Amino acid sequence: METKLWIVDKIVDNTQPYPQIIEAAHLLAKNEVVAFPTETVYGLGANARSEEAVKKVFEAKGRPNDNPLIVHIASQSQLEEIVMDIPPIAKQLMDAFWPGPLTLILKQKPGTLAAAVTAGLDTVAVRMPDHAVARQLIEASGLPIAAPSANTSGKPSPTLAKHVQDDLYGRIAGIVDGGPTGVGVESTILDCTEDIPIILRPGGVTKEQLETIIGQVKEDRAFVKKDEAPKAPGMKYTHYAPKAPLTLVKGERAFIQQLINEKQAEGMKVGLLAASEHQALYEADYIVAPGSLAELSTVASGLYDALRQFDDVHVDIIYSEVFPQAGIGQAIMNRLFKAAGQQIIEQ
Repeated sequence: METKLWIVDKIVDNTQPYPQIIEAAHLLAKNEVVAFPTETVYGLGANARSEEAVKKVFEAKGRPNDNPLIVHIASQSQLEEIVMDIPPIAKQLMDAFWPGPLTLILKQKPGTLAAAVTAGLDTVAVRMPDHAVARQLIEASGLPIAAPSANTSGKPSPTLAKHVQDDLYGRIAGIVDGGPTGVGVESTILDCTEDIPIILRPGGVTKEQLETIIGQVKEDRAFVKKDEAPKAPGMKYTHYAPKAPLTLVKGERAFIQQLINEKQAEGMKVGLLAASEHQALYEADYIVAPGSLAELSTVASGLYDALRQFDDVHVDIIYSEVFPQAGIGQAIMNRLFKAAGQQIIEQ
């Protein structure tokens, strides 16, 4: 399959649609799959009403079909077309954080979406992205767009169009290149169908931010069992993983260096993920600093690109420092924990 590439400015004038975006939207309307930028990561978009289109997403990614997809919208009217009702708490959150990196789980209006989007559940995960290119593409298509991250299943999510090309070139109809994404980790997923909303996946909107708007919010820290249907993406399977095994290390820098030295003595090429403040304090075969402890948002923004760099240099094993879990740090550690397959060494 030929994959078309369109390059557009991240800041577009929504009154003057880009020809590239119109062309991409036409492909979506024809039930083809198109990758596009959002403020979190690149998404792999398809017509959320079409079983044919959604099937192509799962095939391109190699994604298990019991893993639901997030539906991306560009207007309130699109939301009302696909959900039964909007609880007052959800409305407060939309007013505060939409457009933005917050996905809400609401009761689906029957028959409005392809069954594969919701994995057979009666709920739907929906968000309005805070990215002009994404919203213009959705508006131009006239469709709700189902869009998981635009990578092959299990790999680090894409924050650059190049990441999408590396994974999916020749497997999808097109890629809209709007430059690097901003937040760098996926949206927060909040289940609004419970009496007290539950965070199913931490992300770009923190628990603290949510609670300033609606009060108490619960967190679901459990992994979904193999025979249980996940209500949101990213709950059931290993995600975000580089090719080499990744292990988190909680301990002093001397302890981490000792682990590196031991593996190098065995003839292994060792990679290390560390905060920029610590990067020069270690010796390893390849060291990547996604960002600074002083500003964890930079770690979130650079995390997936950092994990992909280890694939490029073919390390045998990767160790990673742990990061503070305050604010966006919770999302960072959630992604690292899953990328490591829950493997952690404590001093």
